[in-house]
Amino acid sequence: MSTPHVVVVMGVAGTGKTTIGPLLADALGVPYAEGDDFHPPANIAKMSAGTPLDDDDRWPWLDAIGQWAHGRAGLGGVVSSSALKRAYRDRLRAEAPDAVFLHLTGDRSLIEHRMADRKGHFMPTALLDSQFATLQPLQEDEAGVAVDVSGTPEEITDRAVAALRRLAN
Repeated sequence: MSTPHVVVVMGVAGTGKTTIGPLLADALGVPYAEGDDFHPPANIAKMSAGTPLDDDDRWPWLDAIGQWAHGRAGLGGVVSSSALKRAYRDRLRAEAPDAVFLHLTGDRSLIEHRMADRKGHFMPTALLDSQFATLQPLQEDEAGVAVDVSGTPEEITDRAVAALRRLAN
């Protein structure tokens, strides 16, 4: 990318945001921030219990991610956030207007299989349906790209870098 942007790696649980985010940051030469680290303990407890977050739970989390992204404006960075709804992405853009989104997309069965293989993550596969029900893909007027998550993490990262470069040109 020709100018340092903050890239928000978005998508439903299990698409690989935590895997692809650091690989992408490394490829772009910018720092990575794990979106889950911005959740307050109450949010993690709620999701661990199998209860989806509501918007009141999400707003402070999104604001914290947006503040990190704002602090990286002009410097570049990569941060993960499910950012499933347009309203959530708008909230992030309110703090970091130049952020671009990398939407990791994939077949539900592949994502469920990957989630089942994860160890020690607080998000149960039982919440996957609620994630897909909430998902509003990027709109034409939103700065971002969608990349399929089939293949190896390195292949996905290569596709993401190429798509983001095309977006910047």
